Amino acid sequence: MIDLNADLGEGFGRWTLTDDEALLSVVTSANVACGFHAGDPSTMRRVCALAAERGVRIGAQVSYRDLAGFGRRAMEVPPDELADEIAYQIGALQVFARAAGSRVSYVKPHGALYNRVVADSEQAEAVVAGVLRAGAVCDGPLPVLGLPGSRLLEVAEGVGLPVVTEAFADRAYTRAGTLVPRREPDAVLHDPEAVIARAVGMARDGLVTAVGGEPVAIDARSLCVHGDTPGAAQLAWRVRGALASAGIRVEAFT
Repeated sequence: MIDLNADLGEGFGRWTLTDDEALLSVVTSANVACGFHAGDPSTMRRVCALAAERGVRIGAQVSYRDLAGFGRRAMEVPPDELADEIAYQIGALQVFARAAGSRVSYVKPHGALYNRVVADSEQAEAVVAGVLRAGAVCDGPLPVLGLPGSRLLEVAEGVGLPVVTEAFADRAYTRAGTLVPRREPDAVLHDPEAVIARAVGMARDGLVTAVGGEPVAIDARSLCVHGDTPGAAQLAWRVRGALASAGIRVEAFT
């Protein structure tokens, strides 16, 4: 059994990036941009309404305040300020999730913040503090979605937040089980057959082949297919079909 998630709502104003409607017919969890790296109020409202209609779980995809860089640039944000910005993003999405008859079910960092909190304890603690601050409007502690072995999940688990491990079907991995930085060649996989085979291997066998060719153990409850890659919805359908053929049930973790 595994959850299938994708990043959605990554547009702004007249600019759109993700095929939200098509992806919401495939995934079981939607990581919705909350306005800091992408997204705006109308986009957030529309994605939440579609997700609620289709029974897809709504997650807050929080990030550094970086619209120009799509949240993928390294930034230095004081911990208290970052915690407030995390809480702010979750609260904003909760308004639209509630209006759609649903709720924010989990939190997932995006881009540079996601990678930063793999090893940075201070920033990880700030993200967790923000999740805790938002708990009052989210009916209690929210699960945190992140990379297995990351400081983020360790800190979250330490304060009693539920944690959910995640793997990426379309990203290259290092021997340490971390993601190859996007600035490096072949950090993102574009061959659909390779992505599908990797997804099945992760979900069924708990293994992924690292860049050096070594098998690396991956313990994941959720599998991400990026929504901003060309043909993302069709690829997600193929991944889901391959998982089903391998006897793996696709189901939300919340």
